[in-house]
Amino acid sequence: MKVIVCGAGQVGFNIARHLASEQNDVTVIDRSEELINKVRNSLDVHALVGYASHPDLLERAGAEDADMIIAVTLFDEVNIVACQVAHSLFNVPTKIARIRAQNYLNPEWRDLFSRDHMPIDVIISPEIEVAKAAINRLEVPGASDMIRFANDRVRVVGVKLDENCPVVDTPLRQLTELFPDLNIVVCGILRNGKLIVPGGNDQLLVGDNIYIAAAKSHVTRALTVFGHEEEEARKIVIVGGGNVGLFIAEQLIETNNKFQVKIIERDQKRAIAIAEKISKAVVLHGDALDMEILKEANIQGTEAIISVTNDDKVNILSALLAKQLGCKSAITLLNDHSFGELTSSVGIEAFVDPRQTTVSSILQHMRRGRISSLQSLAGGEAEVMEAIAVESSPLVGKALRDVKLPAGIIIGSVIQDGKVLVPKGGTIIKAGDTVIVFTCSDQIRKVEELFSVRLEYF
Repeated sequence: MKVIVCGAGQVGFNIARHLASEQNDVTVIDRSEELINKVRNSLDVHALVGYASHPDLLERAGAEDADMIIAVTLFDEVNIVACQVAHSLFNVPTKIARIRAQNYLNPEWRDLFSRDHMPIDVIISPEIEVAKAAINRLEVPGASDMIRFANDRVRVVGVKLDENCPVVDTPLRQLTELFPDLNIVVCGILRNGKLIVPGGNDQLLVGDNIYIAAAKSHVTRALTVFGHEEEEARKIVIVGGGNVGLFIAEQLIETNNKFQVKIIERDQKRAIAIAEKISKAVVLHGDALDMEILKEANIQGTEAIISVTNDDKVNILSALLAKQLGCKSAITLLNDHSFGELTSSVGIEAFVDPRQTTVSSILQHMRRGRISSLQSLAGGEAEVMEAIAVESSPLVGKALRDVKLPAGIIIGSVIQDGKVLVPKGGTIIKAGDTVIVFTCSDQIRKVEELFSVRLEYF
């Protein structure tokens, strides 16, 4: 696939890295010579300095025979114009744009990005994606990650194992014997920075981060088995009143009146604007690193702090101060993924990586085969996908024990005739079933082939 990526920032760089590792023909455009030099020195892609919306530069990038343009520069208008030029002059089939300004995304203007006006096929809003990810983690107390699949009938949940986990050092095949009513699949284990797709003889160790797939109704029970019985948070403090913090507050208040939300915002004008917009939230003007402000927010009586400013260090430190003062749990926004291991070691329960959420949204539209949803995990080391089984797939019509799945691929759940099934050796997948698949990144192409209509495989 030939792809043009407009923007060489964190998101653009990571998209290009993902696509290049999968042997796609990738060209990156950015007006910053420094960022382009970083791309040239780090990735096996073409790279051009200039404005991504200029027709001559898109022509040099090969737009005439490109399959897709992904516009993720810092400026919404550049992204919009780049897609328009790619459509009008070069007839690029698929156009994806990152748009931050919520004014563009108002449902009232939904026709704006139609083929007759601004022909953008997919709009990615990083702030909304990040806010949803934070809310997902909040909804499942004790989880470090949570992704919804199959209209929220199946959830893939990340869990950190500590010394309170009763099943450490237990082979996975024994979990069914110990907990016969536990309908889950342990799909992946992240241990010392290395991802393992486990077999029945693998054991869980203290310090492991594991990913489990389960029907929504079984998630709470599963967390208990792995040593997590945290209560759902009701009293919440949000640090940062930007687009992410505002969206989180609005969603929590609008969807359920059980939440008591307080927002700490450093900018006075922004704090006043938020207070006027969300009357049911308490808005405090001040610095979240000021102990007095945290005390004024009654942080010691708060069950969760969600730190989502633009500064990773502020997010981490405000979460640590809150925990020190008695807050029960913390979720932080981290732009630098290298801080991820630090957060868990200092007691921060979960973090949200905006690059990973945005990249996942884009990759979903690039995967071949009948793949309807996906999420990148473990810093891009793995993906979990929701796919539809096709008649020609080798998965269909055979007991799973007779299907020779490549190492690094595991089936987490099957939705068949409206029911969520835990896949076992005797499970037979039928055409039309929804299948949740966990895969290492180096096996993605094989998963795509499993769910493609034309299949010459095995």
